Amino acid sequence: MYVSVRGIPRGTRPTTRVPRVVVVLGVVSLITDVSTEMVTAVLPLFATLALGLTPLAYGMLDGLYQGATVVVRLLGGFFADRLRRPKAVAGAGYALGAASKLMLLPVAGAGALSAAIGVDRAGKGLRTAPRDLLIATAAPPDRLGRSFGVHRALDATGALLGPVVAFGLLALAPGDFDMIFMVSFCAAVLGLLLFLHHVPEHRGARHGGTDAGRPVSVRDVAALLRIGGFRRLLCAAALLSAATIGDGFLYLVLLDNDAVTTRWFPLLFVCTSLVYLALAVPLGRISDRYGRTRVFTTGYGLLLCAYLTAILTGGPAGAALSLVFLGSYYAATDGVLPAAAAPLLPAGLTATGISVVQAAVAGGRALGAVVFGAVWTAAEGDAAVWTFAIALTAALIAAIPLITRARDHRTETR
Repeated sequence: MYVSVRGIPRGTRPTTRVPRVVVVLGVVSLITDVSTEMVTAVLPLFATLALGLTPLAYGMLDGLYQGATVVVRLLGGFFADRLRRPKAVAGAGYALGAASKLMLLPVAGAGALSAAIGVDRAGKGLRTAPRDLLIATAAPPDRLGRSFGVHRALDATGALLGPVVAFGLLALAPGDFDMIFMVSFCAAVLGLLLFLHHVPEHRGARHGGTDAGRPVSVRDVAALLRIGGFRRLLCAAALLSAATIGDGFLYLVLLDNDAVTTRWFPLLFVCTSLVYLALAVPLGRISDRYGRTRVFTTGYGLLLCAYLTAILTGGPAGAALSLVFLGSYYAATDGVLPAAAAPLLPAGLTATGISVVQAAVAGGRALGAVVFGAVWTAAEGDAAVWTFAIALTAALIAAIPLITRARDHRTETR
């Protein structure tokens, strides 16, 4: 991938290729996301139709889906920095994700389903920060947004293909969820093998501890909160995420409003991923040029548009527009947030700092899922969406002054 660079003499061909390890990690994420999104695409139907869960029960399940990663994200980032072996920590996370797919086969109730989801989310939480550290250490500082964008685009390709595979399998064998879970397991194992054999362990100076030869301690982690720009970014991200509706809930609202039918439900995930795939790299490049925090807050404005479109418009056209806004939101936030956080962090605490931000986002989303499920159970889907649209508007008003003050430069180790 080559792009033009200003200020380079004519006749010189600068190399701005995304590092190979970023592409390999993107392919690993692609395969892993095929596995994960096959399950995610059918999970709302499996939980509400096959298992008969109420909206409140599904909200608590979705909250577990988000919240199970909070502590494990922190542990993943901390041990990646402390042990100086991010590949080993991430590999354990990929292995847990594969094991969780087998756990889905005997599921017959909410308890067993919650356990399988908890293991899957724990695996995701464990691998995310070490993987992002491998990306951040491989990419030049002025191309962080682009590198994360390329990785997220490949990740989104997997998120696009997963629901398509699930849709095809359900078309061949309606109601056979076990077949989906087994195919998902095989894909997860393939991604794990690719990661183990083709991603090198990074032992460079950028995560060698806060001082030469000294491992990372809990005190070092606590010191991150004294970094002004990082603290403001963390608070803004947590506040905005708490006003976020889970994708499955938004899709169920569209289903409840007859904007889509049950048959086409898995393809809603495909449409969202397609938009994400198309915009992840362009928005990553825009964030490098015009400011990552600006693009990040714009993403939540797009999410607000997705909410309003879902309840104010009807039919397939309204559903499609809502999915465009939703996919644009992910493209503007998912890879941009770690790219914004990395330059604010000391070299030896990059993985830990990224994991702290991601854990705050996961915790906010978990809280939002439970509250949304409770509001829907007490009222109805549209009323719950209106409630969260108002909450997100208030969160944006509060977060923008915080996040725009976060300085986009690397803080030296203290």
